[in-house]
Amino acid sequence: MNSFLRCLSLFVLLISCGDVFGEDGPVQQTEATRQWEMAELELMVSSTLPEPIDADVAVQFRHGSGKQISVPGFFDGNNEYKVRFTPPLPGTWQYSVESSLSELNGRSGALNVMTASRSQRGGVVIDPNASDRLAFQNGESYFPIAFECDWLFALDALNADDIPATRKFVDQLASSGFNQVVLNVFAYDVKWPKDPSLRPEHDFGSPSVFPFGGSNESPDHSQLNVTYFQRLDRVLHALIERGIIAHLMIYVWNKRVNWPEANSREDNRYFDYVVKRYQAYPNVIWDISKEALGYGHNDVNYITNRIHRLREDDAHERLITVHDYGYCRRFPNQVDFVSVQLWASELYGVMRNTVERFPGKPILNIEHGGYERSPYRVFVGDYTSPETCLERAYQCVFAGTYPTHYWQGAAWNVIIADTESLPPSDRPQLGYYRHLADLVERYRLNDLIAGKKLSNSGFCLTDDERLFVFYVPKENDSMNLRLPKDLRGRMMTGIWVDPFTGKSLPPVRQEVVQWPTLDVPASLSEFAILVIEVDEAKQAEERE
Repeated sequence: MNSFLRCLSLFVLLISCGDVFGEDGPVQQTEATRQWEMAELELMVSSTLPEPIDADVAVQFRHGSGKQISVPGFFDGNNEYKVRFTPPLPGTWQYSVESSLSELNGRSGALNVMTASRSQRGGVVIDPNASDRLAFQNGESYFPIAFECDWLFALDALNADDIPATRKFVDQLASSGFNQVVLNVFAYDVKWPKDPSLRPEHDFGSPSVFPFGGSNESPDHSQLNVTYFQRLDRVLHALIERGIIAHLMIYVWNKRVNWPEANSREDNRYFDYVVKRYQAYPNVIWDISKEALGYGHNDVNYITNRIHRLREDDAHERLITVHDYGYCRRFPNQVDFVSVQLWASELYGVMRNTVERFPGKPILNIEHGGYERSPYRVFVGDYTSPETCLERAYQCVFAGTYPTHYWQGAAWNVIIADTESLPPSDRPQLGYYRHLADLVERYRLNDLIAGKKLSNSGFCLTDDERLFVFYVPKENDSMNLRLPKDLRGRMMTGIWVDPFTGKSLPPVRQEVVQWPTLDVPASLSEFAILVIEVDEAKQAEERE
């Protein structure tokens, strides 16, 4: 069990005991946890309530610095309420329960929070030093390389004891460099025809599980299925254990879900419950709905009101976006980062235009039209070649934005969790993204500037000093560079990187002249990456 789960289990074990009574009444207990680790406060009541989910339960946390956070609680079945809290600061947090239930109201205690462990980075926030970039709360850079797996919730939803298939699949995503998974809280089924060869064990459409009472066919929206959410918890735990952000879409309108009527009591109950239950997860970022406006379910006012409602309920202030470029384009100030769905064949230029349209906003291309082929034809966009999908991901990166990858074997209703069971020719090329993640880390691409014209062709990321990383189109036989004049006379090192293998070719040394040119090695037949690092001093200065 890793440190995250040890801390969580320990805190639940200690706090669930309630107040200890001495000769003079209740004695306040003190518990221990770490900064940015999620802790649970368990609160038991003696009898079952008629509508337990609607009871008001919250805990006021007060830090020694004076900071106060009111965290809402939620019903978790068996006469139990829980409050999940991820402390943003080390030190002592006094807490007290505020509830409409007299049994719970006034309970109190203290939480001693130690400094975060090395593995804890906190939640994802807007980088305080660059508003168009993302970072963790501890200040480390966060560069999303996202993977959409809408039905991840369903992979082990019928297994009451364990989630082996989920862990296996998430392990592969993590080892392949993906650090964000886009998933639905719930989806039912696709509207388009399914591949006749689709095997039942890979089709998770029309699941028998349902977040409400009853079933999707005969729903009881007046009830919430607590067991459903307890099993969804396990999925988010599996993601956080592997350092993956959960891009959680609360609704989806085009997957045949029998939702409650918009703005009804039942709709609000569901929405609020999701926010209360998952806001403390440090790996959560919110998405109001997949296909938020495209299917006539509601209007922009509904989405805007949902955003406001979420911000009021979420004491942890997780980031919010909307899976609808039309909404983000019209109301960019309502979201923390912009999600776009841009399929243009010349993607780099379109993404640069988007950056210029939303200055100071992080931009995620949540669907760029590339859906890598799989053994099943699930949903075909404009591009299915894994190499073309990768090329488009790099064009997003070099435009100063973030990419999302789809594999038809794990998007929408289909999930092939054990890709090793497939013939090699049918397996996804997810390893390509491991090389992208390594490149991001090695050259700190999240800190580089995009959009500067520093070559006759291709695209560049630069630190504006000595580091220049070029995307070299596959049509190029050579790269003619246009480096800053003040670097002339210095020596530069050029390293060619194959994005499909991650391998670097032997470095090339030459002087920076007015128009330095490097020939593309014959071994690089597709697009390539060229890294130029210029020496700090000119040759003459070195001799002196």
